[in-house]
Amino acid sequence: MASPYSACCVLFLALAIVALHVSPAVSTSRRVFVDWHEPEQGFRVMLKHVDSGKNLTKWEQIQRGIARGQHRLQMLNAMVLAAVAGSGGVKAPVVAGDGEFLMYLSIGTPPKSYSAIMDTGSDLIWIQCKPCSQCYQQSTPIFDPKKSSTYAKLSCNNHLCKAIPQGTCGDDGCEYRYSYGDYSLTQGVMATETLTFGKVLVPKIGFGCGEDNEGEGFTQGAGLVGLGRGALSLVSQLKEPKFSYCLTLFDGTQKSTLLMGSLARLNRTFGAVKTTPLIRNPLQPSFYYLSLNGISVGKTRLPIKKSSFALRDDGTGGLIIDSGTTITYLEENAFRAVRKGFIKQMNLPLDTSGVTGLDLCFTLPSDTTKVKVPKLVFHFEGADLDLPAENYMTSDSESGLICLTMGSSNGISIFGNIQQQNMMVFHDLQQQTVSFVQTQCRKL
Repeated sequence: MASPYSACCVLFLALAIVALHVSPAVSTSRRVFVDWHEPEQGFRVMLKHVDSGKNLTKWEQIQRGIARGQHRLQMLNAMVLAAVAGSGGVKAPVVAGDGEFLMYLSIGTPPKSYSAIMDTGSDLIWIQCKPCSQCYQQSTPIFDPKKSSTYAKLSCNNHLCKAIPQGTCGDDGCEYRYSYGDYSLTQGVMATETLTFGKVLVPKIGFGCGEDNEGEGFTQGAGLVGLGRGALSLVSQLKEPKFSYCLTLFDGTQKSTLLMGSLARLNRTFGAVKTTPLIRNPLQPSFYYLSLNGISVGKTRLPIKKSSFALRDDGTGGLIIDSGTTITYLEENAFRAVRKGFIKQMNLPLDTSGVTGLDLCFTLPSDTTKVKVPKLVFHFEGADLDLPAENYMTSDSESGLICLTMGSSNGISIFGNIQQQNMMVFHDLQQQTVSFVQTQCRKL
């Protein structure tokens, strides 16, 4: 039984669709060499909005985020089904290349700066490399491993090579090929290299040197940095099995934060910590699955079957938490129940124009100060997450609309990044938990 709480709260929202930013690499003399076997090591990465400075309206920002999110959702569902069917032996993790975050890092010695998509839904780190038989256009020169003194090809006996789902041993040593749900791919050779994050230099990180990279989804960056749960991900290779991020409300000036390693600690001064266990899908081991038992709107626990969010024995269904998807997508029956709950309690006329790209919108009254929005609570296993109104509703006085920033899915459910705003979201791979604490992220 959920604890009682106030049925409504006043709404004012600014949408956060953010992109990862790290300061450009500093001179070698100022960089700090890190031994990741030491217990007290970590680094901080600042985040900013991917569409910052593009002079977009609120609905244009939302529509761009929805387009990226729907693309990602389609690929996640396609890859889960492919893994279940065993078609082509595809076991590689999936990313929708249209990522929400870009991670700026430096590679090699001397360091060369690049941007890459950050993805909590995959493991492999890869970047476009020379010689490139087929590469997409990027804003920086393609990485040339011959010009780095710390580049080394990975042997076929290395444990990282053995962790590649579609790896082979060829003339160049360990070779990889990753396929994605929209028929995009990257393939090349596995190697180790020194990566630099701000002033922190981390040696011998395994990554894919991509010599054939095809598809539309990767063009925002020079490659991809996986933060999933598998051995190839950055978080696993750092031997610090924890990270956290805190996403601010977007207003064009506030920055968000990613913390890695020992810096990824919960700040309990801002409020109560809500912790829920991670569950694992053997067919998609990279994803961060959570157990969602139900949802409340206002004071009403919605009539949603627990099985709506359950991970099935065949590997389908379930709910993942994902920083790379803009809005939350719920299983169809569950979303219909949420939609019905808001229609019943909002007491505002429905808008059917479809101009926002969101499924449920209402027409605002002339006096918007009187608008009340019912509470929304996600009942995770062991954690009732009571969301602030700005984490699930967005309003725009110019268009006179207020909309629910959620949608439906006919497969996997996703807890998106709008719902995670102004929360420290802490992933502890050792304890196999995810924790939430409401935080003023701009103050970090």
